[in-house]
Amino acid sequence: MKIKLLFLTLTLLFSFGCNQNAINSNFGAASGNNAVKKRIGVSLLTREDDFYRELEAGLQEAARQNNFELIIQSGDKDLSKQQSQIDNFLVQKVDAIILCPTDTKGIAPAIERANAANVPVFTADIAAGGGKVVSHVASDNTAGGRLAAEYIVKAINSEGIVGIIGQPEVQSVVDRETGFKEVISKNSKITLVPTLNGGGVRDRALKAADDLIQGNPNLKAIFCINDETALGALSSAEARGKNDLIIVGYDAAPEAVAAIKRGSALRADVAQQPRDIGLKAIDAVAKHFRGDKVEAKVSVPVKIVDAETAR
Repeated sequence: MKIKLLFLTLTLLFSFGCNQNAINSNFGAASGNNAVKKRIGVSLLTREDDFYRELEAGLQEAARQNNFELIIQSGDKDLSKQQSQIDNFLVQKVDAIILCPTDTKGIAPAIERANAANVPVFTADIAAGGGKVVSHVASDNTAGGRLAAEYIVKAINSEGIVGIIGQPEVQSVVDRETGFKEVISKNSKITLVPTLNGGGVRDRALKAADDLIQGNPNLKAIFCINDETALGALSSAEARGKNDLIIVGYDAAPEAVAAIKRGSALRADVAQQPRDIGLKAIDAVAKHFRGDKVEAKVSVPVKIVDAETAR
């Protein structure tokens, strides 16, 4: 009888200990001690530009602060590649997706697939043209376009022929062009020629600048929607001895700023804050996970950089 009572006592003690451990384990998970990291799939537009390397650094910094795991890939400006990356994120059952779309409209079906899988989607720098996006974090690109136009208007004394080398597939670029045209339209002595598509890359922008310069011998200025475009246009201007041409770029990448400092035809740039875009994108994701209110659009300020302010 004593043996039976001893066995029963030991059994109850063991059972209580196991239950207590389970309670402690669950409490630890609930309090974050043993919480599973949230995984976020990220598809960048590219890793070739300084802008996106800085944006990625911001993402990484904020992810560490929030204990998130990032799965970062580059879309390499290839829509089909980025679509595949999103589908792979869904197979991996990530908790959220952050996109810098390669094509504003073309990416919509992939976002809709994420919506159907109940995976929240966030965009950074470039907006999407379809599907449900929780929050879009980007520079105030319309304001940036206005700044570029104001600089050019002043530099050419509100008179002359002006061109744009754009990239209509990307919404952020469309916004820059919209802001630029808004200011130029208020100056009746400025003639704005049709926008040429430089694809956001240097070699194609060089060819577009060649066409602009050859087709408009009295061209006074070109607004370029990013610095790869601006540097392509600069190569074209220098090859033709057009040092009096005024080129304004966008991004303030180191190579472009160096060209501005040395007194080239690239006179100014609209500077963004890509690291802040990355930080704020992760902050939006963290708010969503907590159930806090998330702004549908988060704007990051921009500023003009020229030979004076770039020192």
